[in-house]
Amino acid sequence: MKEAWTGNVIGQMHTNEITYDDLAAELGWNKSYVSMILNGIRKPANGRERIELALKSITERRKNVAKSRCVAGVQASNDK
Repeated sequence: MKEAWTGNVIGQMHTNEITYDDLAAELGWNKSYVSMILNGIRKPANGRERIELALKSITERRKNVAKSRCVAGVQASNDK
């Protein structure tokens, strides 16, 4: 049986447009291994914590990039 936290992670991935490839790259794992964990096939020690931290890191980084682009766009329009 799948654990509830995996559903939360997959939901956050969907909402934030994060792929298995994105998550695997952040973790230094391959996509298949991430899939096995989220499908309850593998249960590594600290797997939940590492995945949730990686997901948070990706989300925060993307938010910071979006903020930077927004600020740069405002500055560029003010320079005209």
